[in-house]
Amino acid sequence: MKVRRRLLVVSLAVSLVISVVVGMVIVHDRDGKSSASAGTDTVVVISSNGNFQPPTIGTNAVVRGTPLPTVDVETLHGDAVSTSSLLGHPMVINVWGSTCGPCKQELPDFAKVQAQLGDKVRFVGIDYLGPSDNEEQFARSRGVQYELFYDGNGEFITKVGIASFPVTLFVKADGTIVQQTGLLDAAKLTALINSELL
Repeated sequence: MKVRRRLLVVSLAVSLVISVVVGMVIVHDRDGKSSASAGTDTVVVISSNGNFQPPTIGTNAVVRGTPLPTVDVETLHGDAVSTSSLLGHPMVINVWGSTCGPCKQELPDFAKVQAQLGDKVRFVGIDYLGPSDNEEQFARSRGVQYELFYDGNGEFITKVGIASFPVTLFVKADGTIVQQTGLLDAAKLTALINSELL
């Protein structure tokens, strides 16, 4: 019994020493460079103990004053539609998805304002998820009657620099983005349409 206990203690001690030595070699070589980067010029150093901040509307690229990017989005049935074909009228583009809580909150407000101002301004929804009956039903069940497109490959949100949702773009007839916002209610949406597009 004593031999087994001694063997166990020695084995654990040897394993601990080996683990520490191997760990030190992996983490740092004698010059202070990561040994994992041997043969490369790239070394990643984390110099701060900061806290992770989830994306907010401020994380999104500022696109006010820039042209609406020309990319293809999809219909529910998978047909490609170029964003350039949507131009020619003042337009509100709401970028949304069913996995976004604030999107769920604002969709009925967009439906309400579109029913009032849809003859003056084109409303378009671009879902950041792929075409799906579930996504379509998600919006329709909240009163949305305007055009819905899908950005399943992420090309639109990448070109616009969107990292958090929802995002609404206010676009002049010539394609210039004149305003971008986060979560909106009916009153704020109406006020922005009147001040930026009409």
